Parts: sequence; structure tokens; C-alpha cells
Amino acid sequence: MRLLFGLLTLLAFAFGSVSPAAAHPHVWITAKSQVLYAPDGTVTGVRHAWTFDDMFSTYALQGIEAKTKGAYSREELAPLAQTNVESLKEFGFFTFAKADGGRQRFLEPVDYFLDYKDSLLTLHFTLPAKTAFKAKQLVLEVFDKAFFIDFQYAQTDPVTLVGAPADCKLQFQRPNDGSAAAQKLGEQSFGEGGNFGMMFANKITVDCP
Repeated sequence: MRLLFGLLTLLAFAFGSVSPAAAHPHVWITAKSQVLYAPDGTVTGVRHAWTFDDMFSTYALQGIEAKTKGAYSREELAPLAQTNVESLKEFGFFTFAKADGGRQRFLEPVDYFLDYKDSLLTLHFTLPAKTAFKAKQLVLEVFDKAFFIDFQYAQTDPVTLVGAPADCKLQFQRPNDGSAAAQKLGEQSFGEGGNFGMMFANKITVDCP
């Protein structure tokens, strides 16, 4: 099976009976993100680059033939990239946005491709905003509600603003450290609708005067 996110659906019912303490990731992603702005200061979308762990990268490449052993071109990986992005919608693209407190939605991914380097697959794609918008405060959270996938942002330049007004300020908050209070919140979220993964959300905040 070539579908990187397909295993999530296989576990959908299982997570309904799993306790928060038993929930743990099966796929690890190292992420980088860009928040995209138009010249007029409106937010037009988010650009992601998600690098999968070595075990899952190897699994995903099974059955894909390459002209050069141990190397895969974008063209050879194109069908797999398409399968991946088509599957993201079911999970809200693992990207949740609010502008001045109001929820913002994204269209289906565009400009997507996979590349292969150092035995790892990286999925690149852009999520266009359903409608471009301005916001004094934009909050983006990237996480998997079921915590099947663990999103860990890169240590260097994890998030950047592209084309943003000069006076906009970016803040990036990594997931909490698993403190007792956070654990309690995570357990409550899990019990109220399978949102245990919120405990491990990466939070991007952009404030613009």
C-alpha cells in the first residue's frame, strides 16, 4: 500500500477504545511551514514540507520502481504524492487555522511533490486559503487529533513568513512538555471527542497591527 496516511483509517475504530495513556505515534514527521501573504497583506495560504521517518519512508516506497537504484525522481514519486495529498482532506490537512478567533478553511493542496534525500521522503504542498483574509492575529495549529502521527518541527527555521507586512510578528510554540496539567487537558480532550493529539499541537501565532 502506497498511501502514507491510509493507516490512519485502519485505526479509526481502535482509537475509540484506547485510553489516552495508550495512544502513541506510529509515524514521525519533521516539519517546516511557511505562511504565505499577498502584496496587500492578506493571508493566501500555508506551505508545508513534511519529512517522514526512515522506517515509514522505506515502507511507502515499496513497489515503486526507480531507474536508478536508491534514487527516486519527482516524476517517479508523482503518483504517490498525488495519493498522499488526496488523503489529507479527511484529516483536515492536520492544519487548523483561526483568524481573529474565527475559523478559516483551506482548499485542497496544490503545487505538491515528493522528494527523496538521505533515505527520507519529504512531502511538499501548499494549502490555499479558501478565501484570502486579513487578520490582526492568525493562529495556526499543526497536529494529528489521534496522535497517530507525531509532528516535530525542525530546530532551524521551523516557520517563516513569506511576503508578510514588515510589522507582523511571528511566534512559534512547540508542544507542551507533558506536565501534569497538560496531561489532564489531553485526557479530557481525548474523552470528549478523540482530540488527545491537541496536547501535542504545534502553535504558530502571527500578530499584525
